[in-house]
Amino acid sequence: MRYDGGHKRDAFLVETMGRFVEYLPVCPELECGFPVPREPMRLSGTPDNPQIFGAASKTNFTELMNAWCRKKLHHLEQYDLSGYICRKESPSCGMDRIKMYGIYDTPARVGVGIFTKMFMEHFPLVPVEEDGRLQDPSIREMFIERVFTLRRFRDSFRHGKTNSGLLKFHTDHKLLILSHGRMQSREMGNLIAQAKNLHIDELYGRYQQLLLETLAQRTTPAKRADVMTHMMGHLRTYLTHEEKQELTELIDRYRNRILPMVVPATMFRHYIRKYKITYLERQTFLNLHPAELMLRNHV
Repeated sequence: MRYDGGHKRDAFLVETMGRFVEYLPVCPELECGFPVPREPMRLSGTPDNPQIFGAASKTNFTELMNAWCRKKLHHLEQYDLSGYICRKESPSCGMDRIKMYGIYDTPARVGVGIFTKMFMEHFPLVPVEEDGRLQDPSIREMFIERVFTLRRFRDSFRHGKTNSGLLKFHTDHKLLILSHGRMQSREMGNLIAQAKNLHIDELYGRYQQLLLETLAQRTTPAKRADVMTHMMGHLRTYLTHEEKQELTELIDRYRNRILPMVVPATMFRHYIRKYKITYLERQTFLNLHPAELMLRNHV
């Protein structure tokens, strides 16, 4: 709830995405004991050492807020979080470019919300995004892709970590990883090849780090189109000349941002089911998140 008693309800996050995730609401100001309505908060100090104070009263609440943040972050460890959505421009929850007021009260957009800053330091591998930025379709898709993939990765070893389990996960996500970067794909493949030489916890830790770093690299229609062209190789012996030509045209139109990805992806799913191409059926690249989210419907 906002300081003035209002809200910034997002229909997509609540009504659409909310069907597939469980939210854990956090409000630093309320949980610190501040009333609603209350005076607005401001950041002061420096980005490395932010201070939070009342805009009208000039009361410094930094010590209170920091103490609550440390306690809250320790509490959140039990939830195995897969993502964090923070509030745009909030001095407690904003992700970046938060106004910081210096000694002359001239604001500079160089701050990070106090709680979000501590959250990202405490949970460096958890995907973080701002609600305002999620209005951008490509940023929204990228964030949800990271959230769902991290959840699948953690679920894959819920009953124990094994080399074979990690190999299966990597195989199922190989094309998704490739769509973010060939160099990263090779590096992760090399790590899998060294599995027998590493302690299982080190192996999984290094793999998770590489996985999330790779997915944080923005993919593009060109990269995805290259992956789909690669996928056509698995269908070469099944498709007629006309079918290959049609599929190639759809890929090229997506590459040139004329069609959304859902169009060639739907055609691929049709052929994969029809001809039972097991390797492609397993790939999360085409079935990354629920269709109801409509994340690949934008050009």
